[in-house]
Amino acid sequence: MIGDLFNPTDEHRMLRELVEDFTRKEVEPQAARHDELGVLNVELMRKVGELGLLGLTVPADDGGSGMDAVAAVIVHHELSKSDPGFCLAYLAHAMLFVNNFYHCSNDEQRDRYLPKVLSGEWVAGMGMTEPGAGTDVLGMTTTAVQDGDTYVLNGTKTYITNACEGFCFLVYAKIDGRISAFVVDRECPGFSTSEHIDKLGMRGSTMGELVMDDCRVPARNLLGGEGQGITHMMRNLEIERLTLAAMSVGIADRCVQIMIRHAQERQAFGQSILEFGQIQRYVAEGYAMTEAAKSLVYNVARDLGPGQRNRIGTDAAKLFAAPVGKMVADYAMQVMGGSGYCREYPVERLWRDAKLLEIGGGTLEAHQKNLSKDLARRHPLA
Repeated sequence: MIGDLFNPTDEHRMLRELVEDFTRKEVEPQAARHDELGVLNVELMRKVGELGLLGLTVPADDGGSGMDAVAAVIVHHELSKSDPGFCLAYLAHAMLFVNNFYHCSNDEQRDRYLPKVLSGEWVAGMGMTEPGAGTDVLGMTTTAVQDGDTYVLNGTKTYITNACEGFCFLVYAKIDGRISAFVVDRECPGFSTSEHIDKLGMRGSTMGELVMDDCRVPARNLLGGEGQGITHMMRNLEIERLTLAAMSVGIADRCVQIMIRHAQERQAFGQSILEFGQIQRYVAEGYAMTEAAKSLVYNVARDLGPGQRNRIGTDAAKLFAAPVGKMVADYAMQVMGGSGYCREYPVERLWRDAKLLEIGGGTLEAHQKNLSKDLARRHPLA
């Protein structure tokens, strides 16, 4: 229905149909194989670029699709029904790099980087987390010192999605103690990446370290002014958290579909197991939780944009939705029994993938802290 919460315009509805069709034909068939290999399907990323989805939130005048946060939620929701690992790589490229880069770059910087990241020729990512600084981003120790027409960066970023295949990264470093943002690419002397860090889930995307050892970055790669990185970071964290929440909704949606079908088909004691109260509980509660998370995520998306902050909404959306994805995947596995635990079926993979959403882009504990502080400010004592 046009104008509903999930498809507020014809454009959003057509986007969902496009991504649904692409996911069914292109994403689903390769998901299990790339999970097994633990590598990113780079060619698939370029096909996403051909659809115009790598610049989803970039204005059309600059080569993007000119869409909004609701559109971003739609894409992450639909892709994650089949391959959350690939979707995570897409998020790192399209949200953590492209969206962030666009809103804090100048025309010259856009001319150099946008065409190739929008096409997928260059895979991109973002470097914030360090071995000694995760949730405590202000504790990062990567430094940048200007030396003529370059900045010299020293430090290591870890657990970075797309590190292995990426060409360019939006990297945060401190200049005289103030967080600043740079584009660092593989042509910068002193820049390297580690071997692939193996992981439990989201294996359709790779993870590694970005190493900057007296790394010389052109001064023209500074995004905004010195010390402005914290503003860029916090603004982009909101759409990151919202799209991660949408991924959890996608996982839950798929798992509800799987357990309903399995419960209808599976026979025990002469009847469908959907007739058993224990199974009905998993199906009914799983569906209810999924619909609640979906409604919250899409509702928050309506009130988020480049000029419209919504930290309370995005923290709440991810805090609520992330555990839902994991719990509904667990319900689906329980309904399927031994078959759900086998790699022959997608539930096992979705169950592994779901856990990261309680950690990445802000832990559940970080969201609880943020919400408590922000709500106290919103409702001060008289």
